[in-house]
Order: sequence, then structure tokens, then C-alpha cells
Amino acid sequence: MPDFRIGVDIGGTFTDIVFLGDDGQVLTRKVASTPDDYSRAVLSGIRVGMEELGIQPGEVTEVGHGFTVATNAIIEEKGAHMALITTEGFRDVLEFRRNRTPRLYDLYYEKSPTLVKRQYRLEVGERLNFRGEVLRPLDTGDVDRAVQAVVDSGVESVAVCLLHSYANPAHEQYVAQALSERAPGVIQTLSSDLLPEMKEYERTSTTVINSYVRPVVERYLTLLTEGLEDMGITVPLAVMQSNGGLATSGIAMERPVYCIESGPAAGVVGAFHLGRRLDMPNLMTLDMGGTTAKASIIENGEMLQAPEYEVGGGISVGHRLLRGSGHILRVPAIDLAEVGAGGGSIATVDRSGSLRVGPQSSGAFPGPACSRLGGQDATVTGAAVLLGGLTPQHLVA
Repeated sequence: MPDFRIGVDIGGTFTDIVFLGDDGQVLTRKVASTPDDYSRAVLSGIRVGMEELGIQPGEVTEVGHGFTVATNAIIEEKGAHMALITTEGFRDVLEFRRNRTPRLYDLYYEKSPTLVKRQYRLEVGERLNFRGEVLRPLDTGDVDRAVQAVVDSGVESVAVCLLHSYANPAHEQYVAQALSERAPGVIQTLSSDLLPEMKEYERTSTTVINSYVRPVVERYLTLLTEGLEDMGITVPLAVMQSNGGLATSGIAMERPVYCIESGPAAGVVGAFHLGRRLDMPNLMTLDMGGTTAKASIIENGEMLQAPEYEVGGGISVGHRLLRGSGHILRVPAIDLAEVGAGGGSIATVDRSGSLRVGPQSSGAFPGPACSRLGGQDATVTGAAVLLGGLTPQHLVA
């Protein structure tokens, strides 16, 4: 019997599973995602595929995984209830952001809301200079009050980002120790561990995003890895990163910020290798799912990389495109443009009478009204059905 590699791509609406045997045999399956527990659809699809192929768990040599769970959590604002602990006077750095806007002449434009509400952005007295030298010692009383506020508010996750901690992490480490002692169940992300770099807004934003999606990703990957082990599949789970590389599930759970564009990046990597086989060095890729649509360019046989990009605000863009609409992520990634408009994106009319599509999605359940699973919202897929673009008689292609 041949050995098989399994590839899984999970989105907010559908989950795609591919079995590839070392003899060239291929089996693909598309199943509805299960938003209450995304791992259920993955495990069910893998189980059915293995039964169909008649293979045993020991014949699975690799499980590769890309997902948009983190992306969708940000775009739909369904991440963790969290807090930020920062240096006194810097709690509003997330509001100030950069002096850029994607709609220069729109007098009514509003930036997307911050991922952590102002009442949960807590300050502590302290100050370091850029060399890491202490200008003002850490006020331990402020730390105690901030930790107590974290306990009282019942947050799931805390981001700690103090001024110039990239040069001296001692103050952040003290805060982390206090949190561990008095709030052991709260997930922590320290900027000095995650992104020890200059630039306060970029470091704070990246740390907050990691903290915002970490509980969501951690729950999902824990359930998935445990489920695979229960099935007898013991090979490590390889998770696609935003830069096109692979990470272990443990790294992905601790630092999900590197896997925000996991699913879209995998699509670009696949198109890159296909282009090489077809001798097509210049390609444009489009990956439209149920919640988001993503585009990228392969130029002169190379995937374009961005040193940072933005997520949320209805659009995610790399360094070559328009900025100012979302939250900055200072991590390397394949250069992607992403909009919160997919097949299941819900259409609404705003206060001015203008049509808006997304970022909210009908998801897998109840799904678009045309799926007849109980959904009542007007969606992109529903519009395509009404206009005759989608029919049960033939494939879209």
C-alpha cells in the first residue's frame, strides 16, 4: 500500500481535504466547516477519506494545514476578550496609529475599532530609554492594580508592551511574573519575546493581534492535534505560515501572528509551484472563500514578500498597496491583498442608503439563504444564484 500525505485548508465556510499518495493517487473532499469547533469538520473529512481509500493511520506520513481561522476572527471581530498593559501615557498608541487613510477625501471615514477597548488598556508607571537604561523604575503598585483589573474583568488574554522593552525586557518580565502568580489562567504575550524591535505602534499592534487571536487558534489546534492522535495519526501537524514556510502546531499556538495568512499563503505557494511546472513565471492568483477573497502576484518566478501588512478594517494589504485601513502586523508575509467579501459575505444597506458587502459572513451554518439551511441574509452567493451565475445544472467553470 502507498503512503499518503494529507493537506487540509480550512476556512470560515468550507474545509478542503486532499490525500496524495506516493504513487500519484489523489483524493479530494470539500465539506462544510463547523464554526463551533472547526476541528470536527477536519477530523470527519479525514476519517471518511481514509475509509474511502482503505488506508490505516500508520500509512499517513504527513499532515499539512493552512487555515483562515485567525484572519476571520480579526475581520469579523470575534477574537479574545483581552487587555493591554503598557507604559503610562501610551495606552492610546493603537488609536493614533499612522497618519494614513485609505480614503483621503472621505469626510465620514472612520478607522476600524481597536482590538482592545480603551477601558482594558491599562497603564503602569515606568520608563526606559532606547538603550534599555532605566529612567524611571517600574511602579510595582501600578502593576498590582493592573493585574487586579485583569482578574476583575475576566479577560482571556493579555498583551504586555512597554516602551523600549526590546532593549531591556526586565519590566515586561516582572509584569508577566505578577500575572502568572495572580491570574495563572490568562494567556500572556510579551512584546519583548514576540517582536523585540523599535517602533512603538508596530510592536504594540503586532503584540495585541497575537494576543487577540491566540486563544482562538490555541483551542482549535489543541482539539485538532488531540483528535488526530485519537485516530492513531501520530505524525506532527505542519502549519503553514504567512511567509510560505511551515511551523509546528506548538509554535503556531504560541505565536499565531505568524500564521494569520496561513491559508492564503498556501494557495500562493501552490500556484508558484504550478507555474514553475508550466513554465509560467508571471501569475496573478485569486483565492475566494466564503468570508474573504485574496489576491497575490508571482513576478519573474518569485513570490513577492512584504515585511509587514495590515489586517482587519475590511481589507488586508501588503507594503505595495494602499494602507491605513487596518491593524499593522510587523511580520514577514507573502504579499497579499485581502478583502472581507466572500461567497457568504452578508449584504446590508448603511445609514446613507449605500450597499455594503461584508465583513460579516453567514458562515457554514446557517449559510446563505440559497443553501436552504435556515439562513435569511442576502449574500454574494445568493445574488449569483438569483442572477443565474450559479445553477445546479453545471459547474461554475
